[in-house]
Amino acid sequence: MKFEELDKQDKIILSLLQAKGNLPLADLAEKAGLSASSCHRRIKLLEEQGVITGYSATLNRKAIGLANEFFVEVSLNAQSEDVLEKFERAVARVPEILECHLMSGQFDYLLRVIARDAEDYERIHRTRLGRLPGVQRIQSSLALRTVKDWAGYPVL
Repeated sequence: MKFEELDKQDKIILSLLQAKGNLPLADLAEKAGLSASSCHRRIKLLEEQGVITGYSATLNRKAIGLANEFFVEVSLNAQSEDVLEKFERAVARVPEILECHLMSGQFDYLLRVIARDAEDYERIHRTRLGRLPGVQRIQSSLALRTVKDWAGYPVL
């Protein structure tokens, strides 16, 4: 389904589910101007069409002891399909890497990495990042403060 095909009620449902995924169906339906059964059918259709890909809880990273967030630029020693695939498969196995983006520009990948503190990041750098296949250069930056946290895609 394409974004242009979503109607106003679908967009309201998607926005509300992103903001508060545990909102009771009756409240969600009321805010979208729908009956509960109609709202439920729309949610199921959005799931079947792959617009909604899953549900999760958003955790406070500091409350679970992960106070430091790093953005890591990675340059590889080659850009062959084999090197890229090996790197990406290895990244998928590192739980401290929250995101990995193939980039255009001065480096190949941008990683978002979480750590308890600087000492923990040093461990991750040495035992995880530095051992990723094909890595030529790693440049790390500590996020001092999050000014705007991601809260979902704009759908309205």
